[in-house]
Amino acid sequence: MQLNHNKQLINLISVSITSTIRQVMQTIDKGGLGFALLIENETEKFVGVVTDGDIRRALLQGYGLESNISTIPRPESKTGHITISSEQITSLFSEPVRVIPLLDDDGKVADLALFDKRVRLPVAEPSLGEKELSYVTECVLTGWVSSAGKFVTRFEEMFAEFCNTKYAIATSNGTTALHLALLALDIGVGDEVIVPTLSFIATANAVTYTGAKPVFVDSEWETWNIDPNLIEQAITPKTKAIIPVHLYGHPANMDLILDISKRHNLAVIEDAAEAHGAKYKGQPVGGIGEIGVFSFYGNKIITTGEGGMVVTNDSEIAKKIRILRGHGMSPERRYWHPVLGYNYRMTNLQAALGVGQMERIDEIIEAKLRIAERYEKGFSSIKGLNLAPRQPWAKSVFWLYSILVNEDEFGLSRGQLVTILQEKGIETRPLFIPIHQQPVYHQNVQDNYPVANQLGKIGLSLPSAASLQLEDINKVINCFQNF
Repeated sequence: MQLNHNKQLINLISVSITSTIRQVMQTIDKGGLGFALLIENETEKFVGVVTDGDIRRALLQGYGLESNISTIPRPESKTGHITISSEQITSLFSEPVRVIPLLDDDGKVADLALFDKRVRLPVAEPSLGEKELSYVTECVLTGWVSSAGKFVTRFEEMFAEFCNTKYAIATSNGTTALHLALLALDIGVGDEVIVPTLSFIATANAVTYTGAKPVFVDSEWETWNIDPNLIEQAITPKTKAIIPVHLYGHPANMDLILDISKRHNLAVIEDAAEAHGAKYKGQPVGGIGEIGVFSFYGNKIITTGEGGMVVTNDSEIAKKIRILRGHGMSPERRYWHPVLGYNYRMTNLQAALGVGQMERIDEIIEAKLRIAERYEKGFSSIKGLNLAPRQPWAKSVFWLYSILVNEDEFGLSRGQLVTILQEKGIETRPLFIPIHQQPVYHQNVQDNYPVANQLGKIGLSLPSAASLQLEDINKVINCFQNF
């Protein structure tokens, strides 16, 4: 239970009982607590609590964004006097009741008792607001919920502009985006594609789907990304492409990679699934190689639930991917299929979420950067922690803020640390297990990747959701400082 909320917060989440649903949603979004306090205009007396759940149910029942908030159904609010005891407050909480306004003698809110909804701090969670709800509601009300609809085109146009590329093609998820990118380059049986071993397994799987072979390369300490100095020795006459991954939101060293690709006539596909908005020497990632791919899974920087995007400046590649994405159907003749295609399309519902997210992407990235800066400041004096990479030529977006735990200096192993943090309600996640260690690939590779092995062994991702409040981050930092 949380108490002692100052007047500034109460004012921030208070809104007039005569407000519209839209105005109340804006207040809820600003407060970040999932509810707003309804008050009378003249007396400022407390009237009730309205939650984001109350509003969602009202919209599904047919209320509009301009409907008056006083007209929507909502449970009766429980309150207490400012003088009641903690035991009495606790007895008022229940599963649906997570906030108890504490009133003064004039019926005004003097303090709040909150059932701490962050009993557990997640590593990641989506940041969704009014825009996303409005656009998805429009899809439902108009019936445009499948892969046809205005939001797909709008999302693609917005994302192409964001990446500074000419074309963007929305897909059903990030893995299908990778698969389509490889197919568009005619990569298949007998070919080889160089990938970092420290990545999510989808990077290698998409190569395997085409019949080609993923060839693994170790990481560099400076960025945790593929080591450009080791790429050339992995190239053979069968090599057709390189897939650098901008791991955890930090760009790979693209100049060196592009130089190698040009000398050996190799394509470069950027796996930017975790790096929306990251920049390499001022240029957005995704548009630096021939093709870039992104993921919009629920834990990514922006989300469409599931979903992906391919970006490119090559008109022929864009055209080919659009055909392959839609069952190989000819754009000139309906139900005519000249090539083998796939059903890798994004729905209008997903794209509606994406449009809403794109309209807020700058604020989401700013929140990620604030979280990273707070972690850096809080961890700077703690021995045994190596902080997330931050090279001067790169703008990282810190998809998940991750650290390295050196047991000899820190005093605890990563496993011990994970257990203690879990007991305190703080979720963590190890860095990816290198792909060459995975059973499906291990038998086909030689285990000689010391940097990736060590990063995978001691790396740890911390709560990084854009919705985290300062007190949440401080809770994590305080745990480390207490150790």
